[in-house]
Amino acid sequence: MPGKIDVHQHLLPPRYFEALAAAGDRATGDSQAVAGGTAQWNPWDASGGTAARQGSRTVGGWLMPEWDPRAAIAMMDEAGIETGILSISAPGVHFGDDAAARELARELNDYQAELVKEQPDRFGHFAVLPLPDFDGAVAEAVRALDELHADGVLLLSNAHGRYLGDPAYEPLWTELAARSAVVFVHPTAPPIQQLPGMPTALLDFPFDTTRTAVDLVAHGVFDRHPDLRVILSHAGGFLPYAASRFSAAAMFNPGTTPESIQAGLRKFYFDTALSATPTSLPSLLAFAEPGHVLYGSDFPYAQPEWRARFDHCLATYDGPGAERLGEVHRSAAEKLFPRLAK
Repeated sequence: MPGKIDVHQHLLPPRYFEALAAAGDRATGDSQAVAGGTAQWNPWDASGGTAARQGSRTVGGWLMPEWDPRAAIAMMDEAGIETGILSISAPGVHFGDDAAARELARELNDYQAELVKEQPDRFGHFAVLPLPDFDGAVAEAVRALDELHADGVLLLSNAHGRYLGDPAYEPLWTELAARSAVVFVHPTAPPIQQLPGMPTALLDFPFDTTRTAVDLVAHGVFDRHPDLRVILSHAGGFLPYAASRFSAAAMFNPGTTPESIQAGLRKFYFDTALSATPTSLPSLLAFAEPGHVLYGSDFPYAQPEWRARFDHCLATYDGPGAERLGEVHRSAAEKLFPRLAK
């Protein structure tokens, strides 16, 4: 029986850590969790140490784990995952210099493409783009999709405060739509102050995913480009739960209606990474269109026990909408990524 397709799996190759170290605070920020609090716990440390997390391997108070292809395959074999579609996570590749961001994006995309070439049944990849260098992003998206045959592109929820409904993205959306590209939206830190003891990945990421999704729909991206396929990480933040509330965006955005806002929000795809629980799944399955819920592991950021817990919840869920779960592990993703269909 074919294994799962994991649409939410990250890579952190040595070149990326080198770039983060060179960029320093411009990449990772200078925030630090409150000393002595439980937020100091390092979930990747077997000792459960409470050392403060700061430096080139820490983003928003959250430690970035080690990664290599062999460890990824070992995890997938253990978890019944046949293919992992890789992506760079926050903070992306742009640390203030357009030329450096373009070079880093190119290097990382070439690296991912080589992994896929070597083991096409085990890996896919979403190309990283040097946003907010919009001209560079368009050029790299075209190269990655047309020459490297990437499975799609990664967009962070905001690019230095520019959200996905911003008109500056329009040339990029046009090129992506022309290729019916799959777009994987992953959250990053919003342009607000981090709360003490609350790493951005813990609290702010679900908020920023929701924020950018509503911004994209309210500013007509799907209306102009209906062929786009856009996946939201972590079950869309709290979008499914609060979708009806967001219909009121039509009051403030000419040319939209409550019905068009809802139709736009329901065009999204959603992954289950760190989100498959008995309390979240009913809302997600009630809101998402058939075939729009996909499996995600969030490896290597998701600590093994966490991933196993969410996988167990997904496998044993028997609440409202449970009859749709058969498509989550593979068949829904096969429709987005035909090369993986069996």
